[in-house]
Amino acid sequence: MSESTPPTAAASATPPSEVPIDNNTTQSPFESTPEVTPIPTPSFKVYKPSSSTAAPPPLSDDYFNPTPADLKLAQSTLAARTQALANAPLQLRAVRDAAEKSKRERWPNTTIRIRFTDRTQLEKVFASSSKIRVVYAFVRASLRDDVKPIKFVLYQPPKRDLKVSDPSVRDLTLAELYLAPSSVLLLRFEDAAHEEEARTLNGSDMPAPLAPEVLSQAIDLPVPPPSDASSPSSAPSASSSQSAPSSSSTEKKIPKWLKLGLKK
Repeated sequence: MSESTPPTAAASATPPSEVPIDNNTTQSPFESTPEVTPIPTPSFKVYKPSSSTAAPPPLSDDYFNPTPADLKLAQSTLAARTQALANAPLQLRAVRDAAEKSKRERWPNTTIRIRFTDRTQLEKVFASSSKIRVVYAFVRASLRDDVKPIKFVLYQPPKRDLKVSDPSVRDLTLAELYLAPSSVLLLRFEDAAHEEEARTLNGSDMPAPLAPEVLSQAIDLPVPPPSDASSPSSAPSASSSQSAPSSSSTEKKIPKWLKLGLKK
C-alpha cells in the first residue's frame, strides 16, 4: 500500500514567475516600472532685456579716482603682458606649452555672453581650448531661419572685431584671445548681400532675432546685489570735516608782507 505524499506549500503556491494581477493579466515580480525620461536642461541661457527703468545710484567722485592698489595692479598687469609679448619669440616651445597648460588648468571653461541690440543676452559655456568659430556656429544655430543666411560679426567695444576671416583670430583659442574665464560680446550684422536687412536688424528697437524655441527659454536677468553707498559717502564727509579747520586756519593766516603793508 503506497502512501500518498501530502501536497507541499511550494506545489500549491503560484509560481514566482507569474504573479496574478487580475483575471486577465499577469506580471513578473521582477519587471521594473518604466523610467520617465527627464526633460533635458538646455545647455545655454537666455536673459530677457532688463525692464528696470530705475537709474543706477550716482557714483561718488572718489569712484573715478584709482586707488594705489588699483594703479599697482594695472601696472603689474601691463608689465606682465608687455614682457610676455617681448619674450614670446625667445621662449622655448616647452616653456610656451607649459604656460598654455597652466592657463587651461586654471580656466578650463569660458563663459561667453552675446548681447543683442535690445539687450537680450545669450549665454553658453565653451571649452577654453575652443576656437571662435564654435561660438559663431552656436549663435547662428540660435537665430531664426530667415536670419541665419545673414552674416554677422562678434566684437568687443570699442573696435575689437573677432572675425573668423582674420587669421590672427581664427587660429587662436578662446583663452589665447583673452576671453577666459568670461566675456561679453556684442553682435553686429554686416552683409553686403543683405545690406537693408542687416541695417534693420542692427536697430536698437529691433527684438533679438532668436529662434522661438530659444526665446521660450528666456529668464529674467539676475539682479545685482545693492551696493553699500553709505560707507564711501561717510568717508569723504569725515575727511572734509577734518580738512575744514585746516582750510579755515590757512585763511586766517596773513602773509608777513601784508602785515607790513597794514602797519604802514
